[in-house]
Amino acid sequence: MSHPLIPATSSSASGTSAGRPLIPTNIITGFLGVGKTTAIRHLLAIKPADEVWSVLVNEFGEIGIDGALLKDVNAHVREVPGGCICCVAGLPMKMALNMLIAKTKPDRILIEPTGLGHPEEIINTLTGEYYDSVLDLRATITLVDPRKLSDERYRTNANFNDQIAVADVLVANKSDLTAPADHLNFEELVARFEPSKAASFSVNQGQLQLAWLDYPRTVHQLAHPQHHAAGRNNRLQPQRELYNAAISLPEGDEFLRRENAGQGFYSCGWMFQPQIRFDFNQVFGWLSGLQLVRAKAVLNTDQGVFMFNAEQGVLSVNQLPIDSELDLSDSRIELIDDRELAIGELEALLMATRIDAAK
Repeated sequence: MSHPLIPATSSSASGTSAGRPLIPTNIITGFLGVGKTTAIRHLLAIKPADEVWSVLVNEFGEIGIDGALLKDVNAHVREVPGGCICCVAGLPMKMALNMLIAKTKPDRILIEPTGLGHPEEIINTLTGEYYDSVLDLRATITLVDPRKLSDERYRTNANFNDQIAVADVLVANKSDLTAPADHLNFEELVARFEPSKAASFSVNQGQLQLAWLDYPRTVHQLAHPQHHAAGRNNRLQPQRELYNAAISLPEGDEFLRRENAGQGFYSCGWMFQPQIRFDFNQVFGWLSGLQLVRAKAVLNTDQGVFMFNAEQGVLSVNQLPIDSELDLSDSRIELIDDRELAIGELEALLMATRIDAAK
């Protein structure tokens, strides 16, 4: 399912500034658990071999997981964990993006905002002064899980709706898991927009196509353009809001814990020394039983290094191509819910899955 508008090719769409080609840039957005990171991994797997791509990843949780999930891809990745990169006048995003451009000199940039982020401020920053002479902002691609369209918690969420409204290309992901009624809801959603979206598609497992990145960007009318500004997280200290990508374990500590809250959601994350191992079966059982909005982890286990990805208690697991803890910088886990987390209880259950002597 798609509209007939044909995307511009890379050569015809690229602009120049002072003789320098602008960098094609795309925002890949969507709500928590929709599969943005999986979609980006797929795009990086099929990108032109001779091009350098860079990825800017933002996460709501303080312990960034997506950077670790993208560690083995053929691209440069930079994280901005701990809230939304569009906050504080865009300073977190600007600092990370400037470093990424200067160090990697990319042929294309992909930006993955947090699933709780509002895309309007990001677009305003990328099309504003300075970046308008550096970046060629192309289609914003929004992923949607069609099953959520009948869920009142999502249909009434301002960010969820504006992520959809801002899309140039709207993609129904996880289509293999949806019922016919869910597909119909998605088709009706697409038909409601005036002007129409540039294109809409249905895919499984984030199987985006490269050509979709080059659909044109247009200005969209948002229903709640100021909502996100009113709901920004006030728990963080200003110096942590500005740039929090360099989080690391204090020397001598086996692990650290970080918490975050904002926009009606709560997160808690843990980072462990790479040599600490976990019992795979116990971790699997624990995460499978957690009824949280989101749980993500990259852990060194007795069966290898695994990525755990859970949404509302549905868990998927993939082994990462890492031979030993020598190739792993750390183990990480992040939990997100729309209710305050029982952090002490959760930490005790997590620690019980450790198999090393220092439980």
